[in-house]
Amino acid sequence: MSAPWQPATLEELAEAVNSAPQIIAVGAGTKPNLSAAASAAGATTISTARLTGIVEYTPTEFTFTARAGTPLREIIAALAAEGQYLPFDPPLAAAGATLGGTVAAGFSGPGRVRFGGIRDFILGVRFVDGTGQLLRMGGKVVKNAAGFDVPKFFVGSLGRFGVLGEITFKVFPQPVENLTLEAPLIPGREMTEFIAGTAKGRWEIDALEVSLPADQGFGIRPAIGQPDSAAKAYVRLAGPAGALEALAADLGRLLPITVLEPAAGQAVWQMAGDFSWAHPAGLLCKIPLTLARVPEFAALVGELAGARGWIGAAGNVGFLSLPAGADTEALDARLCALRVSALVWRGPGPLWLGASPTYLIHAAVKRALDPQNRFLALR
Repeated sequence: MSAPWQPATLEELAEAVNSAPQIIAVGAGTKPNLSAAASAAGATTISTARLTGIVEYTPTEFTFTARAGTPLREIIAALAAEGQYLPFDPPLAAAGATLGGTVAAGFSGPGRVRFGGIRDFILGVRFVDGTGQLLRMGGKVVKNAAGFDVPKFFVGSLGRFGVLGEITFKVFPQPVENLTLEAPLIPGREMTEFIAGTAKGRWEIDALEVSLPADQGFGIRPAIGQPDSAAKAYVRLAGPAGALEALAADLGRLLPITVLEPAAGQAVWQMAGDFSWAHPAGLLCKIPLTLARVPEFAALVGELAGARGWIGAAGNVGFLSLPAGADTEALDARLCALRVSALVWRGPGPLWLGASPTYLIHAAVKRALDPQNRFLALR
């Protein structure tokens, strides 16, 4: 396989798009199965590795614009210096994930529970479409021009509509303090009731994640007096320290909770963001959920040999990991039976498993932005 093209400017990016019949853009490779699928299909790879840097940052306006290849950790550090942050907790930042790759993969982290996911923070994009034109859509301020909100279609698009060059986001002030709580759960009705009651309750939680009991060894101790086989909910509260203590005490009326020490709490959210709970050399996939499907997902994890599972964003997404060498056919069959799909972004196997939903709106946007079908559709 030839080395990927690495344009250093948006003009060079447009030239690169015009130079090949089929193209896929890649970032830092933190989601390797995406770029592997493109290579297998014979597409020309364009890397955003040289399209880096924060182009504009106005802390008083709570917005920034950065090139697509900019590592998330650089953006996070720049925002933190001004007391601001990306509330959706973009995953894999420590591993080198880029801004464009995060948008294209549609990856949001635990913080999406309170403030929304990546789609809720993107304001504008500059990108190269299928005819090689460098276009700008959306804007650079929160009070944007009215019209069709095309930038949001790039979230989770996997490069099917164009190659991102620059992206504008809105940001929020960082919370003063945060507190992490741990609660044991029994998979099933109790788990669903706890997630629903906590997420929709008066506490305005900052994040809610659940580790499932199958194949324990995630590196987080169980709650005091609880067996290792218990599922565990992790709740993050954010705000003034005094208020957090009162909220934690009130939340403890639902279930026995343990307030984690700051270092242990930080380890939980790091684990959620870098997926260190998963098999390091195995398959790792992302499965969209609703709260009603949480018990089905928990049962799926329990049925598959060696499976590890994690429920994110208060029941809106499930992550499932299988050990290296595991047969994916059983997983594919179960997902088809449940009529859901899974994006396999790490490990061997096909890029997608399970059902294959199609959306007419995606086809319409594809025809408008890529009439020559230049960008490889990975779905």
